[in-house]
Amino acid sequence: MAAVNDHPRQEQAMTQPFLFSAASALSAIGDRTGINRFEYMIRHGSMKAGLYAPHRRDEQGTHKQDELYVVLTGTGIFTKSGVEVAFSPGDLIFVEAGADHRFVDFSNDFTCWALFWGPEGGEG
Repeated sequence: MAAVNDHPRQEQAMTQPFLFSAASALSAIGDRTGINRFEYMIRHGSMKAGLYAPHRRDEQGTHKQDELYVVLTGTGIFTKSGVEVAFSPGDLIFVEAGADHRFVDFSNDFTCWALFWGPEGGEG
């Protein structure tokens, strides 16, 4: 008799090249600190996506491509071009290429997907 799989979704995520879990990315990040708490999970053409989980502060600079953040866990304040907004799980944040931005005053459990795409300078 075959063994029963207690976690079919987890097994699927490990065998399918098109399904990526936040848990796998967090495991790859481990105990890194600062801006190094980022792990790309996929790159395809101009698109790349990774998990971002900054530790205590967000020191990132501007990016050459347009970007989307999908907040998975945690809360805080996001600032872009001098405008501050509160964020929470499930929020989607757009940042055009070249815009000054960062997460500030965020909770210790903050994680998000970061997706980049398009030409340098953005699509705008």
